[in-house]
Parts: sequence; C-alpha cells; structure tokens
Amino acid sequence: MLRMNRSLRQTLALCFGLLLFAAPLQADPTVTPDEVCLIADPDPPEYYKIDLVPTGRVPGTRLLRGVGAVTFAPSPFGIAISPEGSYVYKLDVSVTDLKPPPNGVYAVWVSTHDLTAIKSLGVLDENMQIKGTVDWNKFLVIITLEPAAESIGDSWTGPVVFRGLSRSGMMHTMAGHGPFQQEPCATYGYN
Repeated sequence: MLRMNRSLRQTLALCFGLLLFAAPLQADPTVTPDEVCLIADPDPPEYYKIDLVPTGRVPGTRLLRGVGAVTFAPSPFGIAISPEGSYVYKLDVSVTDLKPPPNGVYAVWVSTHDLTAIKSLGVLDENMQIKGTVDWNKFLVIITLEPAAESIGDSWTGPVVFRGLSRSGMMHTMAGHGPFQQEPCATYGYN
C-alpha cells in the first residue's frame, strides 16, 4: 500500500475536488440565449421597488397602492446599456384592486425627475399591469386617467391617479432643508 504524507493527501484531494467542480457543464440545447438572460435576475430586489401612491384625484383610488418592480433589462452581455450610455431598466408596473374606469383608460408614463422628458409606457391591461423599459437613472412613474388609448400623445392630459419615484430619485438636492429652506422640495417633485 502506498503511503502518503498528510500535505500530499490534502493537495490531491483539493485537485480532485477542483476537477469535479471545474468539469465543463453540458449546455441545455432547449434553452435559448434570451432565456438565459431572463433567468439572470427573475425577482426584483425589494429595495428598488417603486411604491405608487394615489393622489386622491380620482374617486375609488385613494386607498389603493401600486408597485413598480425595477430590474436590469436582459442583455446577452449582462447589463443592457442605452445608446447614451445609461443602464436600461425593466419596469413592471401593477396596481392591486384597481377597477377599470367607466370612461377612459389608465395610462402609464415615465418621466425624468424634473419632467423635462416624458415617455408613455402604454395602457394598463385588464389585470392592471404593464411592462416596459426606462433608461433614466432618476425617474418618476406616473399613472393617469386618459379619455381613450387612441388619444395618448406625448404627454398626459388627464388627472394623475398614482405617482412614484425611483430609488435613485430619492437622493435629491438639499432644497427645503437647512440653509436652503426657502426653496421647497416640492419644486423638485419630493415630499
């Protein structure tokens, strides 16, 4: 029987273990590259969710709450980047217990924190959900009551029903605090 000293046995055990775990894995031929990217981050982090709060301007919505789930948009390179160099985020918006309006539709918008750029994500579906993308670091999510889906243009015309602010948007100026108290936070869209 071959006798080995302790350090040689440990070295061989380590090498054998590395061989087992470093062996190439067989690729699943039924999984497409797009599906692999979607598997990368299936659950949105709780920290980055956007709480959508009602404005009280539409009857029957005051006690409801919505959420915007933010994750990185899928990409074969790990993280999607816009042509301008910003991260592209996947935004899944949903409002629970919201009933379809008797007249009109609920439209979902995203905007920069200062409302200089506005983009329509579309209309909430029958489950009061919509999925879209946004490529701004700080952004607002706005749900409005619009007369009809066909009338949705470059900006909303109806009342704002829900609003929410991205997590990065919460890191804001010192307006309204300390020596800058004469300039209210509400000017910048903050409470």
